[in-house]
Amino acid sequence: MSSSPARRVGVVSLALGASLLGGCGSDGAAPAAGGGITVENCGEDLTVAEPVTELYAYDGGIISIALAAGARDELVAVTGVERDQDVLELAYPDDRVDDLRVVGDQFPTLENVLAVDPQLMFAGWGYGFSEARNLVPEMVEEHGIATYLLSETCQQGDGGRGTMDAWTALTTDLRNIGELTGHAATAERVVADIEARRTALEQAPQPEEAPTAFLFDSGTDAIFTSGSYGGPQAIFDAAGVTSATADVDDTWTEVGWETLAAADPDVIFFVDYPGQSFEDKVEVLRSNPASRDLAAVREERFVNLPYALWVSGPLNIDAAEWVRRAVEHFGFAPESGIEPTLDITALDELPGNDWVD
Repeated sequence: MSSSPARRVGVVSLALGASLLGGCGSDGAAPAAGGGITVENCGEDLTVAEPVTELYAYDGGIISIALAAGARDELVAVTGVERDQDVLELAYPDDRVDDLRVVGDQFPTLENVLAVDPQLMFAGWGYGFSEARNLVPEMVEEHGIATYLLSETCQQGDGGRGTMDAWTALTTDLRNIGELTGHAATAERVVADIEARRTALEQAPQPEEAPTAFLFDSGTDAIFTSGSYGGPQAIFDAAGVTSATADVDDTWTEVGWETLAAADPDVIFFVDYPGQSFEDKVEVLRSNPASRDLAAVREERFVNLPYALWVSGPLNIDAAEWVRRAVEHFGFAPESGIEPTLDITALDELPGNDWVD
């Protein structure tokens, strides 16, 4: 395909590289001057003259946002779907996930993007865009390709990520991607479903004292986890659980082992993805002096959920329902009667959830 901006559907993208210091804005869209669609993304306006028909997305959570927003037919290519393919097929059985065009390997490169030549690239800081990997929005925009940044990754002035609460970040992206691709009504229905399920969780019987949860993504010398602006914070909040890292003003980041020890969590949740297996993570917890004597470790209060449920995306509400189910199972919350909508027990290769009855 040609890389000429003249071929495109009149895409106009303000340089989103300026968003490094900007905050995210509203979650709506407005008519552009002279027509078109304008959304606000990380403090900058993004305008398209007509709905986007060629969208390229990286990472399972971001791909799930596009699918949920109704943009399956607009997804001309993706990178990084293999790790999440099973759970995406389970969540979106009618969206031909196995037929998505996959380009590149684990991470996208500028060459991958240019080969696809989409109208719009949907990725985020640390979710595809990375100075260390030599791929930033300005490089893509120089070739006439607009970029949309995952709102969870909007950069703070000090270089951290996150400028709005995680549920707002998610609904912002769902609505914006729906608007940009001409599926606003579909996106609104998804947002309404999420909000209804959040309300059901919030109105469920609550314990006298909220249980404490710790999210263990991976780690040995330090622990990779998520702070107050990441999707896990939204998940734990909705489930009525206190996150042990709620005071960390960032999204995905490292903390020391003393943070886990001081929290003494009631339940430890794992992010399931390649690199460090469930069994390896349990062994690290059992062998580290800071964690081996914690009650949650000794009593094996472990819950393992897929990566795509934890990163910012519509499956966060499914994760929240499973977190609530878990704390009920371990006796830290009264029975709610809430049944998770997504049946993760149907995933053949998801170890560590023998507690599910």
